Amino acid sequence: MTLRVDLVVPVKPLPRAKTRLRGAADGGVGDLDAHQRLALALARDTVAAAVAATAVRHVLVISSDPAVAMEVGALGAEVVTDPGRRLNGALRHGAALLRSRDPHAALGALQADLPALRPAELDDAVAAAAVLFAAGATRAFQPDAPGEGTTLLLVAPGHDLDPHFGRGSAARHSASGARPLPGDRPGLRRDVDTAADLDDAVALGVGTWTRAVVDARHGPPATPHPPGCPPPGDAVARRCGTPRT
Repeated sequence: MTLRVDLVVPVKPLPRAKTRLRGAADGGVGDLDAHQRLALALARDTVAAAVAATAVRHVLVISSDPAVAMEVGALGAEVVTDPGRRLNGALRHGAALLRSRDPHAALGALQADLPALRPAELDDAVAAAAVLFAAGATRAFQPDAPGEGTTLLLVAPGHDLDPHFGRGSAARHSASGARPLPGDRPGLRRDVDTAADLDDAVALGVGTWTRAVVDARHGPPATPHPPGCPPPGDAVARRCGTPRT
């Protein structure tokens, strides 16, 4: 049977999100509104790609920010209030909620700052995890581009998510028994914490919400259209947040 997962995606309130990126949206000025537009764009592109992935059954966003709730909810994600237990506590809260609905669900935790993520990369990651699970592993993770952090954690049905996100999370996930996913998925590995990370993501090809913010530094923003989503008028366009014609 093909593995499908329910994902938890935590998103901080926009004024407190991605603080090391302050100034990246406006050429170093550091305007708070511009920064919040960038933080929201990163989350929207990430969630849009997750919702569009065939291997993802459900996306649960944990956030207390009303702008985040409105925008990612329009993409087809469910949004629940952050319980205020910091990152790993929020992930455990989301995982418990999903497991209460389906005790046999395969679960995952996805970082919300992956603007170059493609749905096919998530599908490939889940397929690679399924192979590891079939061989006896219970948890698997995707290291970030430097190899020190984690962008995706997956857990087999019937096992705890047991997240250890934060500085040095790749080593902590490995020490907790999680297996690194084989294969290279550049968009899934390229999380964005700094202006240099954003430049790297743009070089890979970011989603159009992030592209619109980046382009706005030099001209008018582009019309948002999520990566990997069908064109307007497609039967499943609404699922990706694209208006049907």
